[in-house]
Formats: sequence, C-alpha cells, structure tokens
Amino acid sequence: MNKRFTLRVAMLVVACASWGYARDIALVANKENGVKALSQAELIKIAQGSLTQWLNGQPITLVLRIPASPAMKVVVEKLYEMAPPAINDLIYTANHRRPNSPSFVIVNSDEAVLKRVMARPGAIGLVDVYSITAAVRVVRVGGKLPLEHGYLLHEN
Repeated sequence: MNKRFTLRVAMLVVACASWGYARDIALVANKENGVKALSQAELIKIAQGSLTQWLNGQPITLVLRIPASPAMKVVVEKLYEMAPPAINDLIYTANHRRPNSPSFVIVNSDEAVLKRVMARPGAIGLVDVYSITAAVRVVRVGGKLPLEHGYLLHEN
C-alpha cells in the first residue's frame, strides 16, 4: 500500500512539472548591432525573409536551430505558421537571393547560434533563455523581454 501511494505521488509530481514547464525563446543580437528592440511584426518579417536589412543598410542574418527540431516548436508556431519543410524552402530561396551574405544560418545547438551571432555584426539569433551569455545582447520583442507576461516567443 505504501509503495502504491509513493508511486501515485511521484506520478502526480511528474505530471504537474510537465504542465508547468514552458519554454521561452530569446532573440539575441551581436553586441556591435545597434538593435535593442523589434516589434512583433518586424521579427515575423525577418523570420519570413521579407525584411532583409537594418536601417543602416547592413544585411540581417537570422541564426536559428533546425526548424523541425523540438527546440524550435514555439518559433515555428509563432513566427512561421507553416510546416518545417515549407520553412526550409523559404530559407533556401532567401539564401539564394543573397549568396554572399545569407539571410538565414541554420545550426544544431543554442551554443552554435550564439557563436554565429557573435561572429556576424548584423546577426540576430533565437536561443533558449537559459543559453544566453553576456557575449550577446537580448533584444526586446514587442516591448517585452523573455519571461515577461505577454512575450511573443513563450511556449504555452
């Protein structure tokens, strides 16, 4: 009887923990890039390849993880509203328009996103909030920072 009770409590704790867990994806920028905030519409335009240059004329490069990866679920839902294969086609097309300075760079990990963002002055990237380092600047999206109520890239 005691083992059953312990097992039930453990299962309840695991279930509650999974319900309460939500991921926030942070938008980060190269520190040389002057961007400190973007509207939600601007971020969506960048993610969809229709906004390609900063106000100073420098090309924008968005660095992100593989669209089909579980880590990108919230990004796919909130910024693209299309299936990962369609996102891959969009990225392919956008990068062929700018062969010398790609619109998108796709990598395998948050650490790789950070390295690429640090290496390109016009770059911004999307990483899990717990991967942020002092080497990049966190960019406000729609006036909000990650973990603030109403932040666009919060997984529900």
